[in-house]
Amino acid sequence: MHNELTKQDIRKMEEEIEYRKLVVRREALEDVKTARAHGDLSENFEYHAAKKVKNQNESRIRYLERMIKTAVIVSDESAEDEIGMNNTVEVFFEEDNLTEKYKLVTTVRGNSLEGLISTESPLGKALLGHKAGDRVYVELSGGGGYYVVVKSIENTIDDGTDKLRSF
Repeated sequence: MHNELTKQDIRKMEEEIEYRKLVVRREALEDVKTARAHGDLSENFEYHAAKKVKNQNESRIRYLERMIKTAVIVSDESAEDEIGMNNTVEVFFEEDNLTEKYKLVTTVRGNSLEGLISTESPLGKALLGHKAGDRVYVELSGGGGYYVVVKSIENTIDDGTDKLRSF
């Protein structure tokens, strides 16, 4: 499986890996060592909790490294009047008579609660390449779908403040 990531996503992942290796790993190892010194490991909750934190950190490092290794770099540039990566789009949902704003991002930064939708989601896929005023059909994976109208497109700069999603 390949993950579509921007150069900015890769940079953020590399920064997180470095932080986890240099800071979190050192703290986790120290916590395990301290808890181990408290005696009987079979009933030592601190030891088991410290080991769990250490293992979760190592797992996250492996996950990020695997994501980078299998990544397909995608461009975050788009035409001025077309919807592309990192654009903020105002969309009118015809059935609900509702207007929403979303920023199109890669899967690792997608967070619909914060208005960040993945370009691999049904809505994200449908919107890519369209222009303001276009009526777009969003096809759902289970069949069916709905129409939206693109109200406006804002070419936003990826300032790196969107957080990577933890899995």
